[in-house]
Formats: sequence, structure tokens, C-alpha cells
Amino acid sequence: MTASIQLPDYSDASPARIVDALEDSQIVYFERCPLELPLAEDLDFLREELPLQTRIKNVSYHPESGSIPRFDAPEPVRIRATAILKEHSRAVTRYLERIVPDLTPGWTVGTCSFRPLEEEGRALKPRSSNEIVHVDAGAYGATRGDRILRFFVNVNPAVDRVWGTKGAFSALLERHPELLAAAGGGGSRRGIDEDLRDRGYRRLIAVLSRIFPLLKVLDSSPYDRAMRRVHNHMKESEAFRRDSSGYRELRFPPFSAWLVMTDSVSHSVISGRHALVTTILVPLRNCRRPELSPYHVLERAL
Repeated sequence: MTASIQLPDYSDASPARIVDALEDSQIVYFERCPLELPLAEDLDFLREELPLQTRIKNVSYHPESGSIPRFDAPEPVRIRATAILKEHSRAVTRYLERIVPDLTPGWTVGTCSFRPLEEEGRALKPRSSNEIVHVDAGAYGATRGDRILRFFVNVNPAVDRVWGTKGAFSALLERHPELLAAAGGGGSRRGIDEDLRDRGYRRLIAVLSRIFPLLKVLDSSPYDRAMRRVHNHMKESEAFRRDSSGYRELRFPPFSAWLVMTDSVSHSVISGRHALVTTILVPLRNCRRPELSPYHVLERAL
């Protein structure tokens, strides 16, 4: 059994220390969630009612549409779930505006999700499984190098949420050159710069998404496609999955919270049920050390 690694508590950390830790591919951990959570009766509703209504792994509120897509539940359930997740999203963004103000200009507030199902033993296809170590890629279609920042809360009142990790993206590329080969795609095109076709497609999606906001998930870029290939290789390669170098486990107790840039911190969810997850895209230009980002790591390597 792999030993669980204890994380330092960042509850009293300065904004600069938190930002430096995030950009250095560390997990910013809070022993107790530092912001006000939904009311106890609302958490009970999420934990008890939502698993009865869905078999999808995420019940996700999308702020751009003000709705929870693909959630076929009775109207009172949909209205209440939407209101709870919308308010939690607001609470998270208000908190982050206070503790990491330098990251917030121009950011994009993404989904706020509730994870209703037990993660362990779901027997999903590799690309759909959270149990396999991976890095996040292509949030909402395209990031173009902007950072994927996620705020997690374990709202299970009795059971830890357990993660596995093999370390930072840059270290993974050094240990596993096949990941860099996957990023390159094996084609003649090298690098992650956009060409005329990429820019034209980007403009088309921008126009269409003004009418149909959810269409922005169709957006893409050379960088995001490279990261998606890395993500898929990590999940589908048996050799990578068997390799335990750098592997460790992390336990997040009930009502703890953690903040992490999941594009650069490899992770899996070994077990756990009932978590709130808020996703925000942080412009790369806001970072104190952009050279540490996956975008610039790939830019130097490809």
C-alpha cells in the first residue's frame, strides 16, 4: 500500500505564497473549507437526491447558460440544484478574488459541479475514468495556454476523498518521453502555434457561441489538442498506468478543501463520493511564473 502524503495547511498563507505554490504544481490544501458552504439541508439534498436522478459523474452548473445541461430530473429538483451550485460558484469566486487577486483579471468562471457517485470501481472506459492518473486538458473546448484552476471541497460528512498523483507535468515529460511524442501527434507539424486555419475556426466558434453559448466547447487550438493527446495517452497506455515512479496518494478528509492547477498536477480519484468542484480558467498573462506552465513547457520541448 502506498503511504498517504500529508499536505501543509494554507489557511493563513499570503496571496503570494498561494500563487507561487499553485504555479509550482503544488496542492493548496485547507484543513477546513475556508468559505461558507451550502446549508446543511442543501448538502443533504445534493447527497441524497441527485444520485437518484442521474448516472453521470458530474452534475454541472454552466454559468454561461445558467443551467445544468443533460440533467433530466423533475423541475423542482433541477431548480434547487441549479440554485445551490450557482451560489456555491459565487462563494468560491468571491473567496478567490480575495486570496489570489492577481490571478483574477480577465478570468473565465467555468462550471460548478457536484460529484454524486462513488469514484472507485465504476468500470468505465479509460478516457471516462477519474481513477486513472491524468492531467486536465481542453476545458470548455480550448484554453490556448490559460491555466485550469480548480477548487475542490469534500462534502462527504464521513469519508475521505483519496487522490493519486505522479507529480507535475514537467517531471512527467522528463520521466516519460512517450508523453512528449503523444503531444507531438506523430505528424509533420511541430509546435503549438496557431496557423490561419486555427484562427479562422476560432473566429467562427466565437460568432456561433454568441447565439448558442455551449458551442464554445467545440473550440480548439494546437496546444489544447496536444494536451488532449497527452491526457488520452496517460489514461489509455497500460505501460504508463503500470509505472509507479513518482506515485503517491493524498487523503482529503470530510469538509476539507484544496485548490490546484489541474493542467500541471497529475491526479486521479481513487475513491470518494460527494464533492463540489469549481473550475476557472486563469489567463496565462496573469501568472507570476508563466515559464512553469504546460504551455511554455511544451513550447520549449516541441
